[in-house]
Amino acid sequence: MDNEPKPEKVPHVIFYRLIKSARFPQRADRSAAGSLPTRAFRYCEAATTAAAFGYYVFPPLNFSLMWDGNDISWTWEGVDEWYPLRSVQYPGFRDEFDSLAPPDIREFSPPLLTALQEPGLVQLWTGIIARTAPDWSLLVRSPANMPHSGQYEPFEGIIESDQWFGPLITNLRLTKTDRPIDFRADYPLVQVQPIPRSVYDESLLNDYVLVPDLAAFRPDEWQLYHETVVRPHLAEHRPRGQYAATVRKRRKAELSQLE
Repeated sequence: MDNEPKPEKVPHVIFYRLIKSARFPQRADRSAAGSLPTRAFRYCEAATTAAAFGYYVFPPLNFSLMWDGNDISWTWEGVDEWYPLRSVQYPGFRDEFDSLAPPDIREFSPPLLTALQEPGLVQLWTGIIARTAPDWSLLVRSPANMPHSGQYEPFEGIIESDQWFGPLITNLRLTKTDRPIDFRADYPLVQVQPIPRSVYDESLLNDYVLVPDLAAFRPDEWQLYHETVVRPHLAEHRPRGQYAATVRKRRKAELSQLE
């Protein structure tokens, strides 16, 4: 029995890079790529946990967009002209795709950028395909706790990537007109976070209770409030980062049980 091969471990997420010059996705980090204030990084476990949840995904090249309120133009690094944006391929990618794809898949390379019908909306492909384990999805959102340009807003979306084996895209809403909006290939565009499909099931989300006011607090809830807020405040020597220490201690205990 001991000689039987163990089943191969299936990763929760696989990233496929189709555009060779694109930066690989990378694990998000607790410092939000160094942008969190030092005090928050040291003591705010809530912020650092959110920052580290998931993976950074980047634009596949340096490029710029410009919106005049109606039409969108684009240009990219090394090019001195602006071109009208409708639907464009990554420069040179279509030929490479067609040279490697099976005959019945040729001419179906994903576009890099597409101007959507709604004013100021753009769809961007990251150059990546992502696949998740069964019953897991990817939440695609702005990088957590990182500053980003006030000239555009990424939409949030949930992709059921255990079934969808297509381009990892994001939609952007441009918010400034008549000025270049720059995108850098070395700065995260979105953060993708693996989540079990069950967490956004309607039956789970509809399973909630509303407590109308303080008079409805039960004794055990007042006790929880006391333990969380009052007792640390009254301590003679109040330690910093108590919440962080408690969370880390619980995680360590949970990991030890799994070993």
